[in-house]
Amino acid sequence: MADKMKAVRLYADWEPKPEFRLGPKDIDKRQTYLGSKVWRNPRLVIEDVPVPKPGPGEVVLEVKQVGICGSDVHMAQPDDDGYIWYPGLTGFPCTLGHELSGVVADVGPNTFNKATMKPYEGGEWVCVEEMVWCGECKPCADGFPNHCERLDEIGFNIDGGFTKYVKVPAKLLWSLDPLRGKYSDEDVFRLGSMVEPTSVAYNAVIERGGGIRPGDNVVILGSGPVGMAAIAILKRAGAANVILSEPEPARRELGMKMGADHTIDPLNEDFAARVLEITEGMGAALYLEATGLPTQVFPGIEQAIWDGRELNATVVIVARADAKIPLTGEVFQVRRAKVVGSQGHSGHGTFPRVIQAMASGMNMLPMMTKEISLEEVPDNIVLLRTDRKECKISCRAPGAATK
Repeated sequence: MADKMKAVRLYADWEPKPEFRLGPKDIDKRQTYLGSKVWRNPRLVIEDVPVPKPGPGEVVLEVKQVGICGSDVHMAQPDDDGYIWYPGLTGFPCTLGHELSGVVADVGPNTFNKATMKPYEGGEWVCVEEMVWCGECKPCADGFPNHCERLDEIGFNIDGGFTKYVKVPAKLLWSLDPLRGKYSDEDVFRLGSMVEPTSVAYNAVIERGGGIRPGDNVVILGSGPVGMAAIAILKRAGAANVILSEPEPARRELGMKMGADHTIDPLNEDFAARVLEITEGMGAALYLEATGLPTQVFPGIEQAIWDGRELNATVVIVARADAKIPLTGEVFQVRRAKVVGSQGHSGHGTFPRVIQAMASGMNMLPMMTKEISLEEVPDNIVLLRTDRKECKISCRAPGAATK
C-alpha cells in the first residue's frame, strides 16, 4: 500500500459568533456541535494525506464509491457573513465524504464481521454507517446510538471517504453480499454508497415517524436524496398516495420514477389545496420535511392538517436548518397531530433492512444522476448550491495513492 493519497479536504476558520459558548462536547478551535455559529470562510482543497493504518477494532477500506451529500454542500457553503450553512457537528480540517462503500483492505486486531461472526479477513464488500457511536454512554446503552454523547461523524469531524483509503471502526460495517449476483459489481458499490442516505430516510419515516399502514397517504416535501429515498420506502410500505412537493421539474419527474403518485409545484400551486384535492379531503398520515426551509413549508403543512379530516398526522423533520419553525399549537392540539425530529441512521436494524430491501427489488440507482472523478468533487459540491436538476452526484473509485 502506498504512503500518500489524494483527498478532498475542507478547511475553515474558527471565528465564533458573539453569542456562541463552548458546550461540554465542543473542543476549542477544533470541533463544535454548532457549526454555523463558529466556522467561517470554508475552503475546499485536494491535497496529499497519509494512508491510514488500522488500530484495534478498526479496518481500512479501499473506497469504491462515495456520494456527495447536502451536508457536504452546506459545510462548504458560506452565508452572507462567511459562516458555513451546516448547523451540526463539525471539526476541520477534515476529509469529506460519508456515503461510501468499498472493500476491506487492511485489518486491525479484534475486529468482528457481523455477517460471518468471525474476524474480518480482507476483501469483504461493505458499506459504512457514518455515525460513530461509542456504545457506552447512556443514549447508546438505552438503544439510541444516533444520539451518542460522544458522537463522532465520518466526513464531519473525522476523516471521510473522498480519498483512496479510509479508516473506520469495524462495528460500523455492513455486508453488501445480499446485493451480489442481483446487480452488476459496479452497481453493488453504487447502491452500497446509497445505503447511508436511504437509511436516513428509513430512520425518519419508519423509526421516528412510526411508519404507515398500507393505504395511508403521505407527503414528501423536498426531493433531495433523502426525500427520494423516502418516496421509495413509503411506496414499498403500501402508501396509497405518495405526494411529492418540489419546485424543480426535473426532480419532480425523477420522483415519479422513484414511486411518487402525484407531484406538487409549491411555487405555482396551493400546496394545502392540492394535498386535499389528491386525498379527497383527508390529508396525509405523514409529512416529511426534507427541504431545510421550515419557515416556507410549515404554514402549508399546518393548513393541510387543519383543513384535512385525517387525525393523528405526524410531521417528521429530517432536514437540518438553523431557522425556527413557525408552529401553531392549536392546530396540533385540535387535530391530534405531532412533530418529531429525526437524526441519523444507526441502530434498530436499519442498515441491514435497507440492504435487504434493495436486494429484493427496491432499486435506488435512478437516484444517481451523475458520476464524477475525485478531481471533480470540489466543483460539484459548489455546483449543488444552486443546481437543483442533479439529485445524487457520486464519485467512483476516488483517490490516487502515491509514494
